[in-house]
Amino acid sequence: MCRNIRVLHNFEPPTTDDEVREAALQFVRKVSGSTHPSRANAPAFEQAIDEIAAATRRMLDQLVTKAPPHNREEEAIKGRQRHEKRMEREVRIRTAEA
Repeated sequence: MCRNIRVLHNFEPPTTDDEVREAALQFVRKVSGSTHPSRANAPAFEQAIDEIAAATRRMLDQLVTKAPPHNREEEAIKGRQRHEKRMEREVRIRTAEA
């Protein structure tokens, strides 16, 4: 699940509130160990997502950098390349074990 949390700082166009909420959701899922909370735990789950998203948005809004903004398309390509390398390594390992 943690691989789904993306860098959100210093992008052009700026990170959206939906992206911040998605990252908060992934964090809460990881920490709680649950992708879908029970009805009894849903309010606590939603409150945690809201609070983490709000704290993340405040932090992103306050961060300062002199680095040029990241390009979303380039970062997506890099992410796919990393994924492909991981998959190739796993195939090599499984083939060597067989």
